[in-house]
Amino acid sequence: MQKMLSYVRRAVDHYHMIEEGDRIAVGVSGGKDSLALLVALAKLRAFYPQKFEIVAITLEMGYAEMDFSPVQALCDELGVEYIRIPTQIGPIIFDIRKEENPCALCAKMRRGALHEAAKAAGCKKVALGHHFDDVVETYMLSLFYEGRISCFQPVTFLDRTGITLIRPLLYTPEYYVRSFAARHVLPIVHNPCPADGNTKRQEIKDLLKSLEQTMPGLRERIFGAIQRYPLKGWAPDRTRTPKRPK
Repeated sequence: MQKMLSYVRRAVDHYHMIEEGDRIAVGVSGGKDSLALLVALAKLRAFYPQKFEIVAITLEMGYAEMDFSPVQALCDELGVEYIRIPTQIGPIIFDIRKEENPCALCAKMRRGALHEAAKAAGCKKVALGHHFDDVVETYMLSLFYEGRISCFQPVTFLDRTGITLIRPLLYTPEYYVRSFAARHVLPIVHNPCPADGNTKRQEIKDLLKSLEQTMPGLRERIFGAIQRYPLKGWAPDRTRTPKRPK
């Protein structure tokens, strides 16, 4: 737990993600990333100098087989309010619209629903579970498929909604998130999405894994380049970047 908290606090402090009195909505999909973020922020609030509250929000995608009752039990254990929002996003995209490229529309619909749920819960900030590897993969996706040097920001203010997005897992490598979820037996909810694992992001993930066999540390160098470029909202970090297992 201590190592996870050090990763999270490093990101929170570097990018000033949390302020006194914040009420933060944690988007909880049921995957390892969002559950690890939920646990980390729940533990961080106990000693962080700026006092803050968190609320867990899950958008139910319309798949009957997704059981979030174990997530409710985790929230009860952590002392975190848990809000579940029923939607039909999954059936709309795959059964009604039959989208050939569903990910973009799905992400847009989920973002809108999550932001509205956060505002209804009295939250002006939303914490998302994007980790270190997500940063690198998003950058490469933009470069390879859009011809742009771009990536999401650590902290993003959305003027249309008044919501600020924060990404406290920014410095946490995916391998550590996976290890953390396993060690703490987090109640991961299987996602039955037909597009899961068959995306451009997965192609980039596989490519980076292949390249790192002959270029160890490639992800760390790309991440450092993102901070030094600099892209909007990013700033160089003088501490050491996370190491990946050999």
